[in-house]
Order: sequence, then C-alpha cells, then structure tokens
Amino acid sequence: MAGIEGALKDAMAIDGAVGVALVDSTSGMALGTLGEASGLDLGVAAAGATDVVRAQQRAAEALGLLGETLEDSLTTLTRQYHLVRPLTSPGGKGLFLYLVLERTRANLAMARHQVRRIDEELVV
Repeated sequence: MAGIEGALKDAMAIDGAVGVALVDSTSGMALGTLGEASGLDLGVAAAGATDVVRAQQRAAEALGLLGETLEDSLTTLTRQYHLVRPLTSPGGKGLFLYLVLERTRANLAMARHQVRRIDEELVV
C-alpha cells in the first residue's frame, strides 16, 4: 500500500510522465505535486481540472447515466496528454490523480493501466 508521496513517485515513473498532482475535488487544492511540466503550474492545472471533473459529473447526471461513474478523463494537446482519474480506493473519495504526460514518450494505454493500479494501492 502506498501513501500520497509513494503514489506520486509511482506516477512519475510512468513513461512520459512530466508532472502529477493528487487533488481534492471539493476544494480544487493539490494535496501533493511532483515533477515539472514545462510552462505548467501544477497547482493551477489541478484547480482547472477540478472544474472539468465537476462538469463531467454534472453531464453524466443530466444524461441520466445512473450507475455510471467517471473512470478517467483525457485531454489531448499538441505535445501533452492530461489524464484525470477520480480515485476509488478506500479513503480516496473526493480525490483525483492528475497526470501530465509528454505525448511523444507516453504509451497512453499503459499509463491508464498504471494509474488504475496506483489508485488501487493508494492509502490516504
């Protein structure tokens, strides 16, 4: 089982990872960050990602997708992937992992798999 620091280090070990944050979706505050995505303030990006998570949850409710939960969300930019995974682990409710990947070095399918594993092992 990994704590916050261990989860952030595990996320940074993913091929192509340049930055990661563990974020409280209620406040938008980053509980921890690691790495430096070029020209990106991870704290500000985490707060912005909070708005995206909330909007996606509202959209799912409006569409009547009862029983469906947001597994992860991806924003594709020219040089980066931004992967958001709301946590499902015990104690992780209301938190999400925000991972920034360098697109040329990342394997998106493997990154999603590894983030899912980090979620399962995280103890907050």
